[in-house]
Amino acid sequence: MKRISTHILDIALGKPASDVAVRLEKHEPSGWHLLASELTDRDGRCSQLLPEREVLSPGVYRLAFETASYYEAQKIDALYPVVEVTFRVRDGDTQLHIPLLLSPNGYTTYRGS
Repeated sequence: MKRISTHILDIALGKPASDVAVRLEKHEPSGWHLLASELTDRDGRCSQLLPEREVLSPGVYRLAFETASYYEAQKIDALYPVVEVTFRVRDGDTQLHIPLLLSPNGYTTYRGS
């Protein structure tokens, strides 16, 4: 199975960030192409962002996390309205998990498993 997934943990609250809109895009010669968009579930996860019909081919991809509405719902004036994580899919990659650790004034990411 070929897969791109993510998980958002709100480290300020110590809990998953649910209902955050996440977009998966791929860079093509003509620019960024939208592959999928969905909301994180109550555990802060999007377990499969790669559409069933889409081939996980080598190239440059990005996840865009729409964090503004997440923080607006909590009445928090956060610094980053959108967090974009650009990453490379290499030949032979079959599964990529890109978690986001989020707070109102910062974030970090890494390649998960």
